[in-house]
Amino acid sequence: MGDPGLYTPRSVTWQLHGDPMMWVAGVRALYLQALLPRAVRGVLQNSDFRRDAWGRLGRTADFVGVTTYGTTRAAERAGARVRGIHRRLTATDPATGERYGVGEPGLLLWVHCAEADSYLRVLRRSGYPLTDAQADRYIAERRVSARLVGLDPEQVPASRAELAAYFAEMRPHLTAGPEAREIDDFLRRPPVPPLLVPARDLLWWRVAALAYAALPPYAHDLYGRPAPDPAAVTRRLRATGTVLRRIPPHLRWQRPPKHILRAVSRLGPAACPAPHKVPRGPWAGPCRAL
Repeated sequence: MGDPGLYTPRSVTWQLHGDPMMWVAGVRALYLQALLPRAVRGVLQNSDFRRDAWGRLGRTADFVGVTTYGTTRAAERAGARVRGIHRRLTATDPATGERYGVGEPGLLLWVHCAEADSYLRVLRRSGYPLTDAQADRYIAERRVSARLVGLDPEQVPASRAELAAYFAEMRPHLTAGPEAREIDDFLRRPPVPPLLVPARDLLWWRVAALAYAALPPYAHDLYGRPAPDPAAVTRRLRATGTVLRRIPPHLRWQRPPKHILRAVSRLGPAACPAPHKVPRGPWAGPCRAL
């Protein structure tokens, strides 16, 4: 057997992150992350997001892929690279002129929790079979990724209840400022070559609209658009999940699931993620290097 990495196939994360609905969940996370002004400024003031948004999205997906399915060395190197970037970058509050580091623990924690919440909620609502205990286990496992980006795992929510309490604490600090509006505009109408505009309007619009619809009601209020009926959103998520999961894995496991293919090649066919392999029982620390 090769190196199973930091999560290992015995984790909920290993199985969950192989699902194609992760793409919708990732877009939902972007919508949610943009509602914390200090966090979204760090992105827009320190990257070429406006010109290379697709590249940035791809790099984020690659980070999730390599930290979930890569070797221990590859995951640790990816984390060290992210921490190094965070240490070098600052952002400026346009209202006060304050400069602050983009690696502030509070900002990193918001990004982490928005991702974990989005991955879990979108996949469960789309029909991915997880019990409440398995959902709690997933949130606890995600502290591995929190450590990689520079957070103290002990300060990161480790259950659905702790995650809900964190979001309740953060709500007064959230707003759809100009930076969030810019992210919203991009996600609704991303720039593409003229020949790809029809495909964008047909396919990407549906992904972005579904991700936006899956946001919590307070996020809809902040963005200023009416919240859709939750039951209707769940039906759409389930229908989309059903269609995507019927696509043969070798056709949909290209990016970021290229990391899955490498893991299966390294560890053998039994490492291939699938819902029926989600571990049962309470979390007992299957992940390494927490």
